[in-house]
Amino acid sequence: MATAGNILVIDDEANLRNTLAMILRNGGYSVLLAASGAEAIAQLNAHTFHLVFLDLNLPDTTGIDLLKKIRDVYPNLPVLVLTGNATLDTSIQAIRQGARDYMVKPLDPEYILVRTGEILLETQQPQRRREITRMIQDLMSELHGLDESGPSPALELQALAPADPNRFLQIGKLKLDLHARHCFLNGQFIQIAFSTFDYLVVLARHSPSTVSPETLVFEAQGYRVSGLEASELARWQVHELRKVLEGKASRNSMIVTVRSAGYRLVV
Repeated sequence: MATAGNILVIDDEANLRNTLAMILRNGGYSVLLAASGAEAIAQLNAHTFHLVFLDLNLPDTTGIDLLKKIRDVYPNLPVLVLTGNATLDTSIQAIRQGARDYMVKPLDPEYILVRTGEILLETQQPQRRREITRMIQDLMSELHGLDESGPSPALELQALAPADPNRFLQIGKLKLDLHARHCFLNGQFIQIAFSTFDYLVVLARHSPSTVSPETLVFEAQGYRVSGLEASELARWQVHELRKVLEGKASRNSMIVTVRSAGYRLVV
């Protein structure tokens, strides 16, 4: 069942813009359209959106520049980039600038609705639940500061989770909360972006086996791409993982690059 949400489609190609709008509306979403960067800004200022589809080729600005403006003003608004195969480098740059994901034209209607539902479910958690979670984290940090001999706040938070045998994935000292998308290493909570967390889950599930870039992208993001595209996307996500994991682990690198084969997680 579709998650209700207001969606903005930004694309200068009328046929694609209208087709995407029709697919989303048939899926139960409310959709508004923009054919340029100026129209997109006007729509964003006038309405509240839960997701943006952004084409990288616009008549009055670049998609990257518009993405930066959206992220500056609406940092929690997920943006899904639309691109052609010829603009792979730009789409990867968009992900680095904060885009939630990217889709390659021509678009598959079924995948559009599936991915849209996934992103909205990830981002539309009740505000009160997020506030309570932050309050609990603050209280646990304060309690831990008062009693250094007590258990860590991360372990306290894990104890609050419902007993669901499928919720947690543990490899050695690495524990992943698949529902909340939280990562704990040696009992310490580590903040990881959702899209990057998905790559860590794939590596953990296959550990200690080597995972090819194609498999990484397919299992983490749900679609198949060429070897070159997969290598570029996987390389960036592994780079992000290493940045947050290195220094937290007892070993120099938890993610080993296997030349011409892929990556493997060693914990």
